[in-house]
Amino acid sequence: MNNKELIGELSRRLGYTNKDAARLLTSVTGIMGEELQEGKVIAIQDFGTFEVKKKMERITVNPVTKQRFLVPPKLILNFRPSNLWKERLKKIFDNE
Repeated sequence: MNNKELIGELSRRLGYTNKDAARLLTSVTGIMGEELQEGKVIAIQDFGTFEVKKKMERITVNPVTKQRFLVPPKLILNFRPSNLWKERLKKIFDNE
């Protein structure tokens, strides 16, 4: 599902126009982005938790040249699904 499809589905389910659904989605993602930039954790009940984690610097080796180099630290966005979603997904993939 891409952004346009998500907006269409939101407008259909909520009875909003596509323009209003797009504004809603932009607002929600904007708020989430601001909170994550401040280092806060976002927990959405029955869905999951978003948080920014710091990945420490590390030394890695180029497999071709065997040269070692330092990979600098970086921030990554982490999502941990709720137990409810884990169970739902497990049922879906167990039935395949």
